[in-house]
Amino acid sequence: MKVAEILKVKGSTLFTVAPETLLSDAVVTMAENDIGSVVVMQAGRLAGMLTFREVLRVLAARQKEQRIGPTPTMSEIRVGDVMNKTPTLALPDMSVDELRRVMNDCGERYLPVMDDQTLMGVVSFHDVARAVLEAQSFENKMLKAYIRDWPEAES
Repeated sequence: MKVAEILKVKGSTLFTVAPETLLSDAVVTMAENDIGSVVVMQAGRLAGMLTFREVLRVLAARQKEQRIGPTPTMSEIRVGDVMNKTPTLALPDMSVDELRRVMNDCGERYLPVMDDQTLMGVVSFHDVARAVLEAQSFENKMLKAYIRDWPEAES
C-alpha cells in the first residue's frame, strides 16, 4: 500500500492556516474539527505544520514564564512564531512500511504529503495504523478463504 492510497481512503478535507493566523484561532479550528494538526500555507506554498505538540510547548513555556512575570496571551501569539517550519515530508509513492519508519525516526505524528511542490494532504499516525489494520484484515480473510478451499489430499 502506498501513501497516495491512504489519502484516497481518508478523503480530501484539509485544514490550512496562514503564518499570521492567531494561535488561538488555529487551536479553535483544530478543536472544532477534532484534528491534531493544520497545515501552514503562505503564498500557496507549504510554510510549516502546527500540531498539538507545538501548542503544548507554548502552553508549557507560558506556565514557566508566568512565574517570572507577564507573558503574551494565546491571542497575541501568531502561528508562524510556534509552527514546525521544517516538517518531515511524505511522498505519495512511499510504501506504508517506509512511511512508518520515517514517522518512527522523526517522531512526528502528522506528515504533509507533497508531490513536488503540490500539497496532496496530511497523513497521521492514526491514518497509518488504520491502513495497516485494514490491510492485515484483508490478508487474513484471503488466507482463511484459501485454507477453507484447500484441496483434499489424494490417497
